[in-house]
Amino acid sequence: MKLVAKGIVAAPFLPMLPDQSIDWATLPGYMKWIAAQKPTAIAMNMDASEGPALDRDEQLQVLRVAKEAIGGACPLVSGIIAGSTRDAVRWGRELAAAGAQAFAIFPPFPTFLGNPCPAEMIYRYHKAIADGLGLPMFAFQFPKAFGPDFPPETLARLCAIPQIIGLKEASFDTPKTVETIDAAKVLPRKLGILTGSDTFIWEAMVMGCDGALIGFAGTATAELVEMQRCAAAREYEAGAAIWARLGPLARYCWRAPIRDYRPRMKEVLKLQGLFPHATVREPQLGVDDAERAEIARLARQAGLLDAPPLRAVGD
Repeated sequence: MKLVAKGIVAAPFLPMLPDQSIDWATLPGYMKWIAAQKPTAIAMNMDASEGPALDRDEQLQVLRVAKEAIGGACPLVSGIIAGSTRDAVRWGRELAAAGAQAFAIFPPFPTFLGNPCPAEMIYRYHKAIADGLGLPMFAFQFPKAFGPDFPPETLARLCAIPQIIGLKEASFDTPKTVETIDAAKVLPRKLGILTGSDTFIWEAMVMGCDGALIGFAGTATAELVEMQRCAAAREYEAGAAIWARLGPLARYCWRAPIRDYRPRMKEVLKLQGLFPHATVREPQLGVDDAERAEIARLARQAGLLDAPPLRAVGD
């Protein structure tokens, strides 16, 4: 399947049982529910689906289950989380054998921690993975405090790698987002800029992002697909109305400390009937009663608890 770097690439969450094992009975129905809402692609083994907390055999099985459940409805992307270039290439081959059709390349921490990060190091890391795997790839721009931050000259180097089709722009910083969009406009070929900043998804699209590779699409998938269509068609009033409903919940769930967005979003998915439990894997902690009540209020206000197709558990 041809993958294009525009629209909504959903980065779903991962259902877990109270003992912190993966809920394999719930995962297929949830994948089918996401795929039925026609995202551009589905990305697993990302931070949203607790990729860094999973054993490698679990990451492979997540891809196998997701691939079967999706059934070709859209491409399946996998995060590559590795600490060295050699490991990234070897691990990427295993992920591809398990069903990954494209990759989102996580920076190899701690090597890429902080800024400035040498453009040559960033280029060589991505080039080796591209040459070794030969599949479409998204580079991944993190918040400046963590790095790597891709300045225009680094983005130009990455553009020379044909397998890189887009960038997940997750700086959570509006000036940086604008800088990245502007830098992409003058590249010799098209690189799709997909926002990964859940707190201003609509605003990023209006500024010029081609879509989103986003965890919030693990719940409001169809709404975000429609919102991106509105942005592309310049139907700004309609798109803004969707975000007026969704934005308060997204901003609440991704507020500081941002690491807590996973347990917050799993509470939403439990309220929707998509997950039987809101379990996260330790050392991550769950939410308290006050936060749970506010999440329920905002999810109801967003209209996410009313739609009829939300009973996917047991499908």
